[in-house]
Amino acid sequence: MGTLAGKTALVTGGSRGIGRGIAERLGRDGARVAVHYGSNEVAAKETVAAIEAAGGSAFAIGAELGVPGDAAALWAEFDKHADGVDVLVNNAGIGLYGTITDVQEADYDRVFAVNAKAPFFIVQEGLGRLRDGGRIINISSGVTRIAFPITVAYSMTKGAINTLTHTLAKDLGPRGITVNAVAPGIIDTEALDGLPAEQKTGMAAYSTFNRIGRPSDVADIVSFVASEDGRWVTGQVIDATGGSALGV
Repeated sequence: MGTLAGKTALVTGGSRGIGRGIAERLGRDGARVAVHYGSNEVAAKETVAAIEAAGGSAFAIGAELGVPGDAAALWAEFDKHADGVDVLVNNAGIGLYGTITDVQEADYDRVFAVNAKAPFFIVQEGLGRLRDGGRIINISSGVTRIAFPITVAYSMTKGAINTLTHTLAKDLGPRGITVNAVAPGIIDTEALDGLPAEQKTGMAAYSTFNRIGRPSDVADIVSFVASEDGRWVTGQVIDATGGSALGV
């Protein structure tokens, strides 16, 4: 029996990268996992298959985020498979590179729509489905602690996620619901495919462990705060950067 046996989890953006790592870990913990995807149904079904091959249970749901009605559409798909949720992981997000002088308004609006607005309304729409004693886990980023001018707009969205986390923890505490954020650093996902070895070496040097993180490094932290063992932790942003830029 896993630590989440009998529980239902929803992981947005659960088909690839960090999201897939989280979905697979929660599946191994015994949760029935809703693997959300925005456009890549094939990848979502592969994640479901991997969870099932490991003895778990999962289903895929598709909904584009960052568009009007996205939260309602996501939950409508979820409701076809389950009647409630115990663990909600707001992982889906997009990046945006550009300094303050480079970012265009349309791109700014888009990154906020996906990274900040969508999680807000996913929670709002999901509160009636989220069981007492449940968990909300928001995926933030180390860029809220370490300044990267090239990601200024993206970094702002994650700052908003941290504030949402802190505020919801206070609001939902009477229901026994914990709300935490996990803030990864540089993680080895598809986004790094094709980068030169020397660039990856430089990325690894940010961490005190001198390596690039793995999705499992983040998923294991999510697993803890999703479990009963994490019941006394709420309103926190948990640094998952592998000690990046500690001496700065």
